[in-house]
Amino acid sequence: MLKDYNQIMIPVDGSNNSKLAFNKAIEVAKRNHANLNIVHVIDTRSFTNLANFDSSMLDDVTSRVKKTLEEYLQKAKDAGVENVDYSIEYGAPKSVIARELVDRFNTDLIIIGANGQSAAERLLIGSVASYVTRVAACDVLIVKSDLENKVEK
Repeated sequence: MLKDYNQIMIPVDGSNNSKLAFNKAIEVAKRNHANLNIVHVIDTRSFTNLANFDSSMLDDVTSRVKKTLEEYLQKAKDAGVENVDYSIEYGAPKSVIARELVDRFNTDLIIIGANGQSAAERLLIGSVASYVTRVAACDVLIVKSDLENKVEK
């Protein structure tokens, strides 16, 4: 039996896989007449390691992310998604996506790109998608790039 989804979350990070996942999220949201929540989590841990941290740096990053999310929002609306919004969050992306936002948005499906990290980062800390799949209390759809799909076949 197919499940209808009402609240879909799509985390975006600017990576190619994230863009592919966003396009898939638009289609799934339209098909389900679902609300689409576009989120970007600014990893504040990277700022705590800077000796000369200036809060204007975080403001600059937030401003750029907001501009990008507004473009995503418009693209979703232009594609026919009726109920779409975006959110900028701060913290560790893995836990913010898998725990905090699932509850806050009453998410029943997360659509996420396979990874936005380098191979070394995935090896050392694991991918966000992998963590979200294990921890989130809702369904998770991982969208792989065409290259990954071709390699596995």
